[in-house]
Amino acid sequence: MKAIFGKIWAFAKKEVVLSIAIVAAIITCFFVPPDAQYLGYFEEKTLIALFCMLSVVAGLKHTEVFELISKKMIGLFHTRRTVIYALVFGTYFFDMIVANDMSLITFLPLAYIVLHSTGNDKYLSFTFIMMTIAANMGGMITPYGNPQNLYLFSFYEMELIDFLKALAVQAATILIMLFLCGFFVKNEKLELINDKTLNIKYKKLAVYVALFVLVILCIFRVVNHWLALGIVVAIILAIDRKRFKEVDYALLATFCVFFVFSGNIARIDAISEFIKSIVGESGENVLIAGIVSCQFISNVPTAIFLSKFTDVLYANDLLVAVNVGSLGIIISSLASLITLKEFLKHQPKGFKKYMLMFTVINTTFLIVQLLVTFLRR
Repeated sequence: MKAIFGKIWAFAKKEVVLSIAIVAAIITCFFVPPDAQYLGYFEEKTLIALFCMLSVVAGLKHTEVFELISKKMIGLFHTRRTVIYALVFGTYFFDMIVANDMSLITFLPLAYIVLHSTGNDKYLSFTFIMMTIAANMGGMITPYGNPQNLYLFSFYEMELIDFLKALAVQAATILIMLFLCGFFVKNEKLELINDKTLNIKYKKLAVYVALFVLVILCIFRVVNHWLALGIVVAIILAIDRKRFKEVDYALLATFCVFFVFSGNIARIDAISEFIKSIVGESGENVLIAGIVSCQFISNVPTAIFLSKFTDVLYANDLLVAVNVGSLGIIISSLASLITLKEFLKHQPKGFKKYMLMFTVINTTFLIVQLLVTFLRR
């Protein structure tokens, strides 16, 4: 028995986020016993796209392309601050093309290689947090940048111009804030600690780049998600099957567990009635209600849940709420869990420090965004 508890404790320390998510989900299961509705909690397309992207990125890592890009970035930008700017704003603008979680999966490994290869590991938490904010906020300017946007854009049959107007000021404010935060980084010259000779595997690189494009097309819904999954699995099995061992299955499990947690929270009558009471008869109070809700059940479930109680007249308020509400505590956006997982891979003893810094910075950003939002009204 002692050995079993020892293994459980070792797993909990290694997979902190997943362990917390499992405990939270189990607690909600006492209030909402498992039934057929559980199957509707899981966002199938998101999970498939996430698995495909994790598999492709695992393959790209072994081609040493990230090391090559890292060297080019260091040579091009020269200093610590400008390199961090490049990583943060690269994440921000890439998120306009793909979803926020995919943007982070792509850029976080590159950020680690850049900082680690130049002896700047102490800036890893700050950079990762800035990139997380960039990913969560960069996607809010396009209907497909964040999954909650895609849902609301379709649910309310929004016009593109109205969508852009609703979030343009918040998106611009985030850009300014990210730029200002860069001044907390000393602008010193970067140099590679070990400038090793790279062995780029160009044939595999070409294959993985093609698969990367396929996954992007899957995210855009140009390619069917099941077809993309079949192609990715078949090709990697044929040329590089070991990469499947490197997929972060714990991250996939974390998403699944959080889907259960947020799905159950939305079905607990006391919580539902409380949210209904503060949203208002037509959704006139949905802005604050949505932001608060995001802190408990994250942004996507909040968008789905509150849309049932919000008239089209207040659709823009809900749209702003579930985007601005991505800031705050770490569960307000599931994409933030990706960053935490990646950070703990490299600095497993930095959990408390990271969480404190994440919460302080995100809360500050949230307060500023709230002020900007209310000044616009």
